This record gives sequence, structure tokens and C-alpha cells, in this order.
Amino acid sequence: MRNSLLTAEKIVIKIGTSSLTYPNGKLNFRKIKNFVEAIMKVSKSGKKIILVSSGAVGIGAGRLGLNYKPQDLAEKQALAGIGQAELIKIYRKFFAEHNQNVAQVLLTRDNLSTPIRVQNATNTLNTLREMNIIPIINENDTVSTDEIIFGDNDSLSADVAIVSQSDLLIILSDIDNLYSADPKVNPSATALKLVTCIDESIEKLATGTGSSFGTGGMQTKITAAKKCLDANIHMVIARADRENVLSDVIAGEDVGTLFFAKKIDI
Repeated sequence: MRNSLLTAEKIVIKIGTSSLTYPNGKLNFRKIKNFVEAIMKVSKSGKKIILVSSGAVGIGAGRLGLNYKPQDLAEKQALAGIGQAELIKIYRKFFAEHNQNVAQVLLTRDNLSTPIRVQNATNTLNTLREMNIIPIINENDTVSTDEIIFGDNDSLSADVAIVSQSDLLIILSDIDNLYSADPKVNPSATALKLVTCIDESIEKLATGTGSSFGTGGMQTKITAAKKCLDANIHMVIARADRENVLSDVIAGEDVGTLFFAKKIDI
């Protein structure tokens, strides 16, 4: 089944807040630089990449010297505006070192709520791909509430994979696999390397949020996986700081948990 990933051409990569920042929310430039280099390695192999990046709220908090995760919605939205500007500036800098152009795309759930808006999003993302420009997508947290409260962009990344007619979604975070139990609580928990159906037993495995500044957890990743499998798109959860993680996933190596879309033939 992993061999099915070898021919995936259109790929969405989502990275979580904790994989881009220090625990206090400040940007970890080394992590971002290494991540961009990994994306460029994949891109230069002929893959068409869309990046969904979290981190705006945490980065905004770090920029202001806050060492706590804000709880007030208005404060989160304000910090998102500060952090998003910083985030795209850093991405642009590191991608420019590889002569790679990027485009910032901010979406809300309303953008994907009607057929005409979905078609507009599809056209824009696929045109950017055809122009060899990497779209960098985030939820428009300054005006939207859905992802800023619930999702840390896991659900958004699945929506993006669907509207961009992609073959594969790779979610990178501080979680390396889906486990039979919470490994932080149960040392005998085992990694589930392959999932072909999101049923009640899989949904029960979900736990809460990971990092102090992130809002995602396994629950949102399973929701994203269900969306992908329903749309015949493969999805992989893997640990962002694993060496060569992107290249290995795309090469069909046994990395992370593969949510396999049985009906897809890519």
C-alpha cells in the first residue's frame, strides 16, 4: 500500500505550530529553514506542493513576548494578524534562497461553502501550481473562528487537499503515529501504521491538544483523515522533526501512520 504514494503528484503538506516554534511561541528559524529545504527537495523531484502552515497565533504571542496561550477570542485574532505577517515574511525569505516563489492564501470555511467558491479556490490553487508557485495557506484567523478554536488547520488541510484535487495529504506535527492508546500515559501503547477505515474504534483513539500554543490534537487529525478517505485521498501523519520525513513518506517508506484510500488509484 505504501507503494501507492510513489506516484502521488499533487501533495498538500500541513505543518503544526509546535513544529515551527519554540515552546514559548517564538519562531524557530532553524526548524523553518530545514522544513523549507525538505519541501524544495520534494518539489524539485517534480511534485506539485501546497503548504498549509499553522503558527500565526503562537508567533504573534512570541513577537509580543507573551509566554502563555491566550484564551480570549479577540486576543487570539489580534495575535494571528501579527503572527501571520511575520510567518509569511520568513517563509518568503527561506524559499527565495532556492529561487522559489510563494503565494499567501488565507481561507475561511465560507470560502469553501458553496460550489462557485470551491471552484474559484480550485482554479486559484491549481493555477499557482501550474505557475510553479507554492501556495502557503492558513486559516484567516483574524476574521474566522472555526480553526482558531478547534482545528489548528488539520481540518483545513483536508479541505484544501480536496478542493485542489490532490493525491496525498501529509500532516506533520510532534506526533509520529496514531497509537492504540495515549503513549504518554500508557507505555504499552502500540503504533498503528495503517488505517483503511475511520470507524468508531479509530475515533475513540483521539486525544486532546499537544503543545501549549497549538490547538490541534489527534481528534482533529482523525477528522481530517475521514475527509480525505471519503474523497479518495491518501493521508499520512508523521513527526516533523524526523530526518528526511517528507522524502521518505513520498518514497513509500514505513514512516508515520498511513490512512489508505482503498478506492483511489493514483
